Amino acid sequence: MNEPITTRQGRPDGAVTPWEETQRVLETADLFCLSTVRSDGRPHVTPLVAVWYDEAIYFTATNTAQKTVNLRANAHVILTTGSNQKGGLTVVVEGDAVQVTDQDALERLASVWATKWDGDWSYQVRNGYFYLYDEETQTVLTDSNLVFSVKPTKVFTFAIGIGQTRYQF
Repeated sequence: MNEPITTRQGRPDGAVTPWEETQRVLETADLFCLSTVRSDGRPHVTPLVAVWYDEAIYFTATNTAQKTVNLRANAHVILTTGSNQKGGLTVVVEGDAVQVTDQDALERLASVWATKWDGDWSYQVRNGYFYLYDEETQTVLTDSNLVFSVKPTKVFTFAIGIGQTRYQF
């Protein structure tokens, strides 16, 4: 990914958050909130587990989930993560969600998920989908999950009392 164009936002005396610090928050986040738009224009927000890998955020969804239904009509999304405590950093990512179906890419992503959560999210890859798999019982635990990628087009950080930063890609 090219280095983003970085600008300070908000307070004139506010500090700029380095892109490396923003990436660290994305890499270590346990939970993101995904915002999509329903076909009638109403917003839909849902928390989900995701991973930051290869300069993108990846998440899963079942074929019938409301977020998947929304994405079929409008791929624009916002993902948020971080801390809303003083001294913490909140990160807001804008981009388009694109379904990932490439077998090799999905295999790499399954490995990233398993590594990040010490095997708690152990996926098998078949026919362009993730299947949650229990290694101990060697059974598939869920129906198929689609995998989506969001490459940031714009990222904002909010450091309470310190400053706001905008990154444009």
